[in-house]
Amino acid sequence: MADYFVHESSYVDDGAEIGNGSRIWHFSHVMSGAKIGENCNIGQNVVISPGVVIGNKVKIQNNVSVYTGVVIEDDAFLGPSCVFTNVINPRSHIVRKDEYKQTVISRGASIGANATIVCGITLGRYCFIGAGSVVTKDVPDYGLVYGNPARQHGWMCQCGVQLENCDHAGAGYICPACGDKYTLVNNTLVPESGENA
Repeated sequence: MADYFVHESSYVDDGAEIGNGSRIWHFSHVMSGAKIGENCNIGQNVVISPGVVIGNKVKIQNNVSVYTGVVIEDDAFLGPSCVFTNVINPRSHIVRKDEYKQTVISRGASIGANATIVCGITLGRYCFIGAGSVVTKDVPDYGLVYGNPARQHGWMCQCGVQLENCDHAGAGYICPACGDKYTLVNNTLVPESGENA
């Protein structure tokens, strides 16, 4: 039997899977067919729809609806009231459940408060989405994006600090906080430590 916490005001439907050590707080609803990994923290007033897959050590802050089609990998952070869509052209009078698009939130990605993530895109590993952004296209690994529509404004370290350029060619980056180094290769940022998380 799994060992997890669900606040008495929340509902977990039959057929939902929740990993050990996860916590689900006030007024939340985990629907049948949803899968939540281990050691996740699901905040207040969160809805997890059928078919959603959530990895391990994911933090979902208050007032987030995670709709069918969203896949969240390990260590991701979803800020308060961030928004997902799952249909490109919704109409109340037309059923489009067979048109749901998959949205992937890759390992270590962070989404700021009130950001909107339009369906059918991938947020790369350890990317950072600024608060209030509207993201309409894929974000690269370690990319820092913000605005409406969101545009890239730099790169982020795995530790969550913006990287600084450290060479004249513009291909080398260093974290001013932890000292980790990265290299830009064919528009892809690669950690020099060789980690390919």
